[in-house]
Formats: sequence, C-alpha cells, structure tokens
Amino acid sequence: MMFRKLYWVTEGVNADHDSMVLGVFTSIPDLIKNGLAAAERYPSYRISLVKLDSQQPPLGTWQSPDFSGLREALQAYVATDEFSADQCEILHQRVLAPVTA
Repeated sequence: MMFRKLYWVTEGVNADHDSMVLGVFTSIPDLIKNGLAAAERYPSYRISLVKLDSQQPPLGTWQSPDFSGLREALQAYVATDEFSADQCEILHQRVLAPVTA
C-alpha cells in the first residue's frame, strides 16, 4: 500500500473573501467524488495541494472560476507518478464544468 504524502484541501470562499476549510482528500477521485460538491455551494472555492506533515505553504492553490495554471502545475506530478495523466485531465475538466444539482 502506498502512503500518500500529498493531500487535497478544499475551501469555500464567501463574498467577503473569507475562507473555510471544507475537507481534506487523499486522491483526485476522492476529491472529485466527495470534495467538490460541498465546495461548489460557495460563491467561489479553491483547491490546494499540500504536503503532509509540513510547515511549508501549499504546493499549489487554484481558485474558481478558472483554476488558472492547474493543468500545467499537475504535469510535474504526472512525471513523478504521483497522479495519472487521466486523473489530472478529469479533474481539470470537472472544475471547469461543475456538475449542477
């Protein structure tokens, strides 16, 4: 079993630009399945990639509506086999075209 060292954090951002952590997820499929639905209820939301047990800033943070730079940033993690290219593309497409309930 692989021990994950990178985690996804979702935050809702209200109209006053205050944020609230909504969840922490261990994989792109988990983020898509469980994390994005709650985040999309906010006027804006962001996802961050963070390293476990670290006092360093997030490895990356991307915010709705355009998630600028997400696709490009994830290529480094595809190269190291942390994420698959397919998972990254599905995430990118999903955040740009959210499911509406």
